[in-house]
Amino acid sequence: MTVCEVKTTVPGPLPLDEPVRGWTILSDRPADGLRVIKRAPAYAINHLQLSHHIVHDLRHLREERRLALVKELTSAAHAAGIREVVLWDHVLYPLDYYPDRFKTGPEGTLDLDNAGFWEWLKADYRALLDMVPGIQGIVLTFIETGARVEQQHSKRLTANHEKLAAAVNAVADVVIGERGLNLYARTFSYDEAEFRNIIPAVEMFERPEIRLMMKEAPHDFFLTHPNDRFAGTLQRPTIIEFDAAGEFNGQGIIANTWPEYMLRRWSDYLRRGDIIGYTARTDRYGGTRIIDRPSEINLFALRRFFEDRSVDAGQVYREFIAERYGETAVPCLREAFANAFGIVSSVFYTLGTHTCNHSRMDFDPYSSSYARHVSGKWIEPPEVFVEHGVNRKFHYWKDVIEHIAPAWAKAGGARLREIPRVVEAGWLTPRECMTEEYLRCILIEKDHGVRLAEESLENIKEAAPDLREADLTALRHHFTHTLLTVRLYRATAAAYWGFRVWARGGDHRSVYVTRETRRGLLAMREIAQEIRRYPVKPPRGEWTWAKDADTADRYWRWIVEDGWPEKARSFDTGMGGMRFPVAGD
Repeated sequence: MTVCEVKTTVPGPLPLDEPVRGWTILSDRPADGLRVIKRAPAYAINHLQLSHHIVHDLRHLREERRLALVKELTSAAHAAGIREVVLWDHVLYPLDYYPDRFKTGPEGTLDLDNAGFWEWLKADYRALLDMVPGIQGIVLTFIETGARVEQQHSKRLTANHEKLAAAVNAVADVVIGERGLNLYARTFSYDEAEFRNIIPAVEMFERPEIRLMMKEAPHDFFLTHPNDRFAGTLQRPTIIEFDAAGEFNGQGIIANTWPEYMLRRWSDYLRRGDIIGYTARTDRYGGTRIIDRPSEINLFALRRFFEDRSVDAGQVYREFIAERYGETAVPCLREAFANAFGIVSSVFYTLGTHTCNHSRMDFDPYSSSYARHVSGKWIEPPEVFVEHGVNRKFHYWKDVIEHIAPAWAKAGGARLREIPRVVEAGWLTPRECMTEEYLRCILIEKDHGVRLAEESLENIKEAAPDLREADLTALRHHFTHTLLTVRLYRATAAAYWGFRVWARGGDHRSVYVTRETRRGLLAMREIAQEIRRYPVKPPRGEWTWAKDADTADRYWRWIVEDGWPEKARSFDTGMGGMRFPVAGD
């Protein structure tokens, strides 16, 4: 046999009796992807997912650049000993992907009763899989897709769950039945009603080999959400999808080091009978890979607890810091790292619920914070005890959202349709309810986060004699980025929520409200300039750190110079044209 005739043996998919230890790469930066893969053997990774900017839909393989990157990373993964490489896909793609002859349903929807459509879909799937013979499986998201299958036409499939199951079963016929690959049906839910579609759909999956992949929390990766109560209970082999890279929580650009949090979630799931492993996201686009950075400790926590259920967070801190930075650095760095959860949960979150936009500072007009992303959707009763110096129990809707949400966000729209129980109960009213009492609570909480960030930066300085110069420099910048971020959030929170109280007029314009609003506005502008001047910027991902300074400037213009906008998401703000006299007494 000549050299040209030698063929590389492609490994088979992971068998059911082999636990899944996985990572997911989202960014399409080859160097970062290869670095992640190079580190994988140290974590005993046997499963690698390529997703989002690499391949979000299998149709993306028809883009030459994406296909080349998939092949490069797949080959590198196998060479590194990672047995299983799987690609992401969604069912269905946007409607314009499909031939018009199948769009004979009402309003141009697909006719799912047309057998020709399913044959076309399977043939298309075969052609796409032919392009990547080296992979071992597919992760198939079957909700939140381009053309939602449950919205397509069928007289035969009369229920949403029947349509969802039909789509997954058609793909499984090709992926499992014809190609012998693994299929991970990925699902999550926007609300309880969606689970009523998902659960019976899973029960209708025809092939017992179909596995599930479910997120660490219902809907999305928020620190205050509970664990998904269905994951590991549906009598299907299930892997848990963890976000170690902090999509909503800083994206590794600021301190996101919380092994306690990772172990708390993971220990619960591992007590459930159908859990066969995990995959963890290693970046959030661009240059945000957490490998070789402090947030790598989250990956380390997952690995160690999977190996040894007696491992606790203290042991994770000690082992990771000693291995990465040196034994003598453990005491100071542990203190710095351990503050991260308190920093983020008191600054990116407000009174127990998330209040920014995929880590970007955006209190208003981003509406998801006040309905879709509220942790109270998933907690019964919907109550939270807020520490962070506040030390008070709140009802998520009647207390927190009723007060911190702008009036327009409570007036209607798609987000409110996702919380019908809340609307029916009358827990939200379409009027401004922000008060001095709630402003005080918010600023106490933000001040708590600032103090923790200051402490962590001091811990880094104290660790200086025990650190290599390169590590000291990187950690100093990392925790300075963290402190500047939380200082800006604190100042902007005072300006934004303070202005909303002040705008109510009369007794609401108290000495405290007026003073804190003015202080917030002036500090917000000053810190924005500090961020712009800071000589070393963090990596860019979905969140570009320095652009929060632009958001602060926008709020300054709205509150001080131009007046608050008349409209937000087509709703009246109730503050249109109002300005705050920042130069007043």
